Amino acid sequence: MTMEIPIDIDSVQNYIDGEWRAPSGIDGQDIVNPATEETIAHTNFSATSDVDEAVQAGQDAFVEWREVPVEERIQPLFRLKQLLEDHQDEIAKLLVKEHGKTFQEAKGELRRGIENVEVACGIPSLMQAGHLPNAAPEIDETAVRKPLGVFTAITPFNFPGMIPLWFLPYAVATGNAFILKPSERDPLTAQYLFALVEKAGFPDGILQLVNGSKETVNILLEHDDIAGVSFVGSTPVAKHVYETAAANGKRVQAQGGAKNHIVVAESADLDFAAEQTIGSAFANTGQRCLANPAAVVVDEVYDDFADRVVENAENMTVADGLADDSEMGPLITPEQQERVEEYIREGIEDGADLLLDGRELETPDTGNFLRPTIFGDVDSEMSIAREEIFGPVLALIRADDFEDALDIVNRSRFGNAASLFTDRGSDARKFRHTVDAGNLGVNTGTAAPMAFFHFGGWKDSFFGDLHAQGEDMIHFYTDKAIYIERWPDA
Repeated sequence: MTMEIPIDIDSVQNYIDGEWRAPSGIDGQDIVNPATEETIAHTNFSATSDVDEAVQAGQDAFVEWREVPVEERIQPLFRLKQLLEDHQDEIAKLLVKEHGKTFQEAKGELRRGIENVEVACGIPSLMQAGHLPNAAPEIDETAVRKPLGVFTAITPFNFPGMIPLWFLPYAVATGNAFILKPSERDPLTAQYLFALVEKAGFPDGILQLVNGSKETVNILLEHDDIAGVSFVGSTPVAKHVYETAAANGKRVQAQGGAKNHIVVAESADLDFAAEQTIGSAFANTGQRCLANPAAVVVDEVYDDFADRVVENAENMTVADGLADDSEMGPLITPEQQERVEEYIREGIEDGADLLLDGRELETPDTGNFLRPTIFGDVDSEMSIAREEIFGPVLALIRADDFEDALDIVNRSRFGNAASLFTDRGSDARKFRHTVDAGNLGVNTGTAAPMAFFHFGGWKDSFFGDLHAQGEDMIHFYTDKAIYIERWPDA
């Protein structure tokens, strides 16, 4: 039997120093179901005083929390992991209502978040930093990892359940306090997560939730008592976060945008490659940084591959994410739908071949729905091939041969991920050694690393040194002190 978790979804609350409080700012916005256009909640934004209270509470709690034995620090994480498992369906349904993705996508997102909680429970082993006896005559040396204070994460709308869990578990397991600033577009999922945090039994002030918009973000970036900032979002904002936080003396990891590519070699299983390409390009309605919205196909198999992709895409069921047969939900806002449709118009004006027009196919009567759209014979310099659209638009680019395909991929200013479909080990090896991207997949549509590996973007897809997930999080949330010990009479 699951534990009853009371949560008010009519209004959005902050969670500061163990208490639920309404944000005290005067600005705010409605939370609207993107499938039904129904207003489901309202959020006020936090004032500077709200942020100051949260940071002070975190700093006060950190002083005691860092001294708690590491085995005790992870016990609330074990409880949080079980609570997330028990309430996965309820969270997923709420996530669908405020974001729009399908129920199965929401459950999959939460599963990946829970995996990060599991990995963070291994902090007693992960934090070990090394010891060398007799480093010098009569001297032993030990590297000791120490937490740094209050950290914050500013997370995006597209994965409101998973991405906070890229950061939260590691921050507190290593001995820090943590403040989450979720997206103002879908903050109810974070509110549910923090209802579970409260039940898990963390000390007051260690985990806090502060809602707001860009003004709240800037307050956090410039706050003297914030030790470090994690961010996931678009490249322009990631660059701003990186530059502002770094200028204020903080550690920063800022995940930016992407324009990922699939490469289809002449030896690929075309049916499998087409199926995986559709899943990658249109999952989450294309609103994810690991989508592959550009497929670079070797000329020899281009026409056959294009036919298969169009056939698969035009049969997708586009509906409310809570519908049993839904394969793709709506875009997050009407403005985002208009933005994506503007890119479609640009693609037509630039001379790309519109193989499947998602604007003209049947969609539900209400909501921000747009069906899959596919362009063929796209030049790699067109905007639909270069820029992050963040919607269900796939560009097919014809390459002369395999080497030309890799060159097209590397001309992108982004370097988040890339995938290759081939039956040749030599192709896979060349792809691994040649492509400039941080997440690479072979015969997989989405190069999504497991929680025990870091999530690493390159080029304009990432600003910083240490990435999300895995061992990188231990390095980000701690610093090494070297303890030198000498006992001449020993």
